[in-house]
Amino acid sequence: MTATVSAPALVSAPITPSARRGTVLVLVSATGFGMSAVFAKQAYAAGFNVPTMLTGRFVLAAVMLWAVVAWRRAPLPRGRALAVCVGLGAVGYALQSGFYFGSLARIDASLTALLLYAYPGLVTVLAIALRRERPDRRRLAALACSAAGLLLMLGAGGVGGSAATGGVLLALGAAVAYALYLTVSAGLPAGLDIFAVTAVVCSSAAVSLAVAGLATGSLHAPHEASGWVWTALLAVVSTVVPIAGIFVGVRDVGASTAAILSCAEPAVTVATTALVYGERLSPAQAAGGLAVLASVAVLQLRRRAKAVPVAAPAPEVSCDVPSPAAGDERETPRTPRRRGGTARWGLRPRRPGGVGSRPVGAGRPVRVDRPVTRGGAHPGAETDRGPRHRRGAGG
Repeated sequence: MTATVSAPALVSAPITPSARRGTVLVLVSATGFGMSAVFAKQAYAAGFNVPTMLTGRFVLAAVMLWAVVAWRRAPLPRGRALAVCVGLGAVGYALQSGFYFGSLARIDASLTALLLYAYPGLVTVLAIALRRERPDRRRLAALACSAAGLLLMLGAGGVGGSAATGGVLLALGAAVAYALYLTVSAGLPAGLDIFAVTAVVCSSAAVSLAVAGLATGSLHAPHEASGWVWTALLAVVSTVVPIAGIFVGVRDVGASTAAILSCAEPAVTVATTALVYGERLSPAQAAGGLAVLASVAVLQLRRRAKAVPVAAPAPEVSCDVPSPAAGDERETPRTPRRRGGTARWGLRPRRPGGVGSRPVGAGRPVRVDRPVTRGGAHPGAETDRGPRHRRGAGG
């Protein structure tokens, strides 16, 4: 007996307009964060120091974010969640930004941006240490890739001298501070509004930096008025716009895809600083940076179905059975009875693909990535239980 059964048709999942929009918005967000290095260096040239520039940036960003919150009538975090948000801004975000932009004042922005991207590996190490994740092959491979990339970047030439060493340490400190920031913020409730959370975080960071600047006497006006222009660009183009872009982008394409797309941020930093300031990475540093970025992709990759079943015609059964009454003549037997008939011919009934049919795996639990954004905006290191707010890698 030979039986021919038409298999279910498999087609690739179409790319929806919302997915295209999400991809564009995530790339716009990464571009905005990646350009923060140029704006910061221009502000330094105009006479701004790190505390003054960051205080101005966060004050302007907080004002705009609170305007968005008022327009959207978004609910504010309360109780313990509010206390955590304040702590994240006053300590975590302020330290991470101070370390990152302090590093920009000492070493090339391209090297700073790539060193900062060690944070996904550090987040994974912390998650394993806290038993939130298991050290499977994928995570171990990503950690090895990130470690090799860091060794290549730090072992290459061009980072010698006390000033450069201090810049490297500040960049690594920014990565550690951000890894701790993400780990702590993983406990925030999932239902918090991202703009409200980011407004609280930016306001807390602004107050913290202003108090520290006043206590140390480091706050002062720049020598040139253009410094305020660059600070305003840093607040708008590299803070508020990327936060809004990543907020919608993560919702459209998912946190894992957004995190991989956000790897464009250090590429933008390398390209813009090379164009404006002529900064160049050595071949070893470039190879190390690519290894670090590859580790981010490895951490975020998920096994996805390459095809989805669609409705297909009922099985076409062709049975060639020798007739007991005729020599070489063939006859088609009667349709098997419903009960036991399919077992008789070795076929399994297939549920039609209409109303009531279930796709493959419909009865299994589905794991959904929650949007993860950095300090208020941009997707980065892998953390399925990550915060609802995240800022871009560019400080």
